[in-house]
Amino acid sequence: MWLEILLTSVLGFVIYWFVSRDKEETLLLEDGWWGPGARPAAAEDGSIRPFKVETSEEEIQDLHRRIDRVRLTPPLEDARFHFGFNSTYLRKVLSYWRNDFDWRKQVEILNRYPHFKTRIEGLDIHFIHVKPPQLPSGCTPKPLLMVHGWPGSFYEFYKIIPLLTDPRSHGLSEEHVFEVICPSIPGYGFSEASSKKGLNSVATARIFYKLMLRLGFREFYIQGGDWGSLICTNMAQMVPSHVKGLHLNMAFIVNPGILTLLLGRRFPRLFGYTQRDMELLFPFREKVFYSLLRESGYMHIQCTKPDTVGCALNDSPVGLAAYILEKFSTWTNPEFRDLEDGGLERKFSLDDLLTNVMLYWTTGTIASSQRFYKENLGQGFMANKHNRIKVHVPTGFAAFPCELMHVPEKWVKFKYPKLISYSYMTRGGHFAAFEEPELLARDICKFVGLLEQR
Repeated sequence: MWLEILLTSVLGFVIYWFVSRDKEETLLLEDGWWGPGARPAAAEDGSIRPFKVETSEEEIQDLHRRIDRVRLTPPLEDARFHFGFNSTYLRKVLSYWRNDFDWRKQVEILNRYPHFKTRIEGLDIHFIHVKPPQLPSGCTPKPLLMVHGWPGSFYEFYKIIPLLTDPRSHGLSEEHVFEVICPSIPGYGFSEASSKKGLNSVATARIFYKLMLRLGFREFYIQGGDWGSLICTNMAQMVPSHVKGLHLNMAFIVNPGILTLLLGRRFPRLFGYTQRDMELLFPFREKVFYSLLRESGYMHIQCTKPDTVGCALNDSPVGLAAYILEKFSTWTNPEFRDLEDGGLERKFSLDDLLTNVMLYWTTGTIASSQRFYKENLGQGFMANKHNRIKVHVPTGFAAFPCELMHVPEKWVKFKYPKLISYSYMTRGGHFAAFEEPELLARDICKFVGLLEQR
């Protein structure tokens, strides 16, 4: 047995050394056209136009009629959230949505921050751009691009934005004050969906880079989780000289470090695992393998035939709400599947959760948002170049304990050799900015502080 362990360790080290040599490769900054038809000969309109979220009585009445006609399947006894969204609790959500949720009021809340649209590569790209209301003497705000994921939206950042743009008014240090830009991924919410195949995270990174240049920023910070983490990673791989720092709360990493899980429990120090890593990764079968199996069914559908389920969800607000809100239960804390209400209201309000759902419902973008999975993951394992190259930009990482899979510092440093900040967060899950805005804001500031001291 010891000979097998030794040979496995040597083989793992050789593979690790071979693939981890630091080659400072970059992604090519190409170009694209995602609008309908052929690219016009005329130059693209580069203007930035104010935008306002609106609704109508007709939109609200249509929603109510569809909710009124709901047909639910009774849950199994004691099913809680183990079979998905519990329909008994769903009735409570629907009652609130139908009778108490004020979409007009939420639209006013959405419009508290300035919204804009601009045309890039044939698509109308939506974003909010929030500047500090006041600046300390001699302070220049730091531009920060924040990118959401699925099934989230730009609305996830509404509670963290004031902590970053006006920290003093919220009891935080004003050493770092940010100017925050939050775009919607193409095909999500108010950003136009592509008419052509191929719009993936790399194309989105390029579009958002062009957005930052159009806003006058040559150097800036970027932050993301979920798809936002991959888009920001791709931007750092593409234009590293323009990215001052990259902060993530999730990382897509496939490297030999995962092989060490087979031996890591027995020899943690040999593989660089801390005691906290051990707590979050082991027992591996339950905390990683079974957990990912339970939570990845949606991904297989969306990586293969997103339009099929998209047709159903785009036609039923009730189905859409169940499909989306289930993720805000178990992705926030896997133990919430043991609760009758999925623990949804322990960390979020129904107003906030339903506002996020409404951004998919009113724009009809659930199918186009799901296509992002097929564009990124439907080409095969390690098919994209960005999976195989490292990120040579100063990086900070916030490891939230209830993230879908814990990523130890050693793994992060494999992909991001210039990792300068790695934090074990005290609580929180997948939707970090939405769930724990202050914790995330403090970690972003910590990372920027460390970077500026260098």
